[in-house]
Amino acid sequence: MKMSEIKDLTQTELAAKARDLRQEMFNLRLQKASSQLEKPSRLRILRRDIARLETQSSLLRKKAA
Repeated sequence: MKMSEIKDLTQTELAAKARDLRQEMFNLRLQKASSQLEKPSRLRILRRDIARLETQSSLLRKKAA
């Protein structure tokens, strides 16, 4: 997910997207623990996408205040 895509989202959309990505990350960590993870790089990508979403979310909160 690119930052240009994230900038167009609203606060509620950001929260929903972050929740979905966290759920996916949880599932991938379970797969990793049971040695069934096919793409280990997906964990890294998810972690970075969540950070991007949180950054944009905090920027929107600061702008609104």
